[in-house]
Order: sequence, then structure tokens, then C-alpha cells
Amino acid sequence: MKFLDEAKIYVKSGDGGAGCLSFRREKYIEFGGPDGGNGGRGGDVVAEVVEGLNTLIDFRYRQHFKAKRGDHGRGRDKTGATAGRLVVPVPVGTQVLDADKQLVLADLTRVGQSALLAKGGDGGFGNAHYKSSTNRAPRRADPGWPGEEHWLWLRLKLIADAGLVGLPNAGKSTFLAAVSRARPKVADYPFTTLHPVLGVVEADHEAFVMADIPGLIEGAHAGAGLGDRFLGHVERCGVLLHLVDGTGEALGEAYRTVRGELAAYGHGLADKPELVALNKADAIAPEEIEEKRADLAKAAGKEVFALSGATGLGVRELLRRLKAEIAARDSGVNEAETAEVFEP
Repeated sequence: MKFLDEAKIYVKSGDGGAGCLSFRREKYIEFGGPDGGNGGRGGDVVAEVVEGLNTLIDFRYRQHFKAKRGDHGRGRDKTGATAGRLVVPVPVGTQVLDADKQLVLADLTRVGQSALLAKGGDGGFGNAHYKSSTNRAPRRADPGWPGEEHWLWLRLKLIADAGLVGLPNAGKSTFLAAVSRARPKVADYPFTTLHPVLGVVEADHEAFVMADIPGLIEGAHAGAGLGDRFLGHVERCGVLLHLVDGTGEALGEAYRTVRGELAAYGHGLADKPELVALNKADAIAPEEIEEKRADLAKAAGKEVFALSGATGLGVRELLRRLKAEIAARDSGVNEAETAEVFEP
């Protein structure tokens, strides 16, 4: 299945049904009076998060969503039926934006969560509605109100606990394939990962979700390489795992390049908790590993792990640290939410 994280759709809610102009005419009833019913309400268009979706590829083949109109009113005071709502299924992490991509209308982060995209039009009144003591035979019936219609953008930001970042060919895909059942493309050339890949990682009988993001190069925020388009998926990650290719030169410069792109992108990416790892340790001479770890630690200002996704060296220890960072982050989020809810 192809990955698609942006889609433009057209939505139109249903028009309201027209009210009915009718008078009761029955044998032996001299004064029947008006009995025209109201029209039914048009159907709403609603986006709803469902399980089993992880891409917006379905919207490549269907872009128009139109709800049904409400039924017209009828005689004998019969109100028209309300049209059912039209549900647009979307994956977890979908944002709904206006046509200019400037305003976020909804952010759907939980299964079952929904957002109203277009409200159905109200039904028109029948002539029975206008009956009064001074107007015994009204001949007025209103048409239904039109529904709403507009173009919207859907943008998917994958929800993961940890996100892999680094230069192209830093070994991110190999690492994700080693610790999960995800099967990203792995090759000996840069930019093998062309779209984000999710994998479920298990550490000490506890699972968390990890996202592999296409590699960044210097100038990505200005469109170089694959650009920073996919960094939006890292916004929802609680912890970043920054992999640096240990077989390369100038490791400190490689680290600073990626950090610079994260800072240029903004949205708080540079402030997220980060673990730094010297990857491909199996291809480095043992006497060089500590030297390169020291150089990278000096540039990063934090502890550096040595690991190899190919051989499993240092992977278990790193996963445990990742799990601890994710747990600490989740507890902090829960405390903040509790304080917000119960604040006097």
C-alpha cells in the first residue's frame, strides 16, 4: 500500500427538505385546516477515526463526499425524514485544515473521535407551522435551507512514542527492522526510505510504537533532499532517537546538521527528549568506538550509546532507556492534564 499523508477533499452536506403546503380535506369535516408538515434536516458530513487505517491513500481515488438531502414534508402533518450522516473514515492522527492550509479545524487523535465537516441544512416549515388565531388558512411553505459545501485538506501526522531521526543512510531502517516486525526498505545508498514507516517495538514485555522518518540533509527546511515535509510526523513523538553513522567522518558535524534542521522546522522538535546513538558499531574497530563516542558526546552534550542494528549490539539497553523516557514523558502529560481538569 502506498503512503499518502495529505489529501484534498470536497464535502457537501445535505440540503433540508421543503415544507409542504396542504389542507385537510375529508368527508364530513367542514373545517379541515392546514396540515402541511415540515421538511426533514439534511445529512451532516462527519470525519471519524477508525482502526486499521494508517494512510490517506483512499482519498486519492475518492475526493467528493456529498450527504443526502432531507425528505420533503407531506400532508396530514407528516414531517420529512432526516437524512443520515455521511461518515468519512480517517486514520488516527489526522488533522482537518481549511482550503488555505492555515487553520486547523480539527485534530483527531483517538479511535472513535469525530469532527463535523459540514452541517446539514434545516428543513423548511410547512403551512401548518404558520397557522395562528388570525391566520387560519396560511398558504406559506418554505423550501429547505441549503447545506454547507467547501474544500478541505486532510493531513496525517503519525502517532508514535519514539521517532528515528538522522542523516540518510544512518541505519534507521535497519534498526527498525531489527527491533520490530516492520519491513522498511534497506539498501546501501541514501534515501532508501521515501515515506515514514511505523513499527511496534517490545522491551521487557512492554510495547511502544516507533516511527522511521526519511533522512534529513543540510538545507532540508528549504527543500533540499526530501525536504522537511515528513517532520510533521515527529511532532507527535514523545522521544527522539538520533542515529549517527559511526563509519562516517565528522560525527559532530553530522549531529549538528540534523539538530539544525529540527530547530529550523520548529514546532517544538528541538525541545523533545533525545537519545543519541553511534550506529553501525559492528563496522568500527573496537579501539575506535570509544574515541568516536567521546567525540559525538562532546558535540551532543549528552550520553552516547553504541549500537548495531545488524548484530544487536547495545540494542536491548537502548530500548530500555527509550521505554523509560517514554514512561516519564507519559506521566508528565497525565499530570498536566489532571492539573488542568481539577484546577480550581
